[in-house]
Amino acid sequence: MDISKTIAELKQDPEFAKNVGMILVHNGIVRGWARSDHAAVEQVEVEADVEKIATICAEIEQMDGIYKVVAEACSGVLFPGDDLLFLIVAGDIRENVKPALALMLDRVKSEAISKKEVRV
Repeated sequence: MDISKTIAELKQDPEFAKNVGMILVHNGIVRGWARSDHAAVEQVEVEADVEKIATICAEIEQMDGIYKVVAEACSGVLFPGDDLLFLIVAGDIRENVKPALALMLDRVKSEAISKKEVRV
């Protein structure tokens, strides 16, 4: 995903300026070390459930003050430094947008993405 391009496309919506005062972005990247013990990771095998991600996005868009949500998750063999997950949440004020992004991130990671680390 080209984040700048995606945000520019969102701004083309005639209703955008009436509904959005904040956009938050998450760009998850493959780490070169395991979260559990910091062991070196050579690659990660990732499977993203696109349908589940779409369902989560639709649910997050129903939250107070949220106008648009965009998500893209990569699947396949990824290497340290590769982009893994992009999330964009556009909404009215930070009190609504920040918790929506946090909830979306936690749900996508726990419900829609599975990964297997291949260690060095």
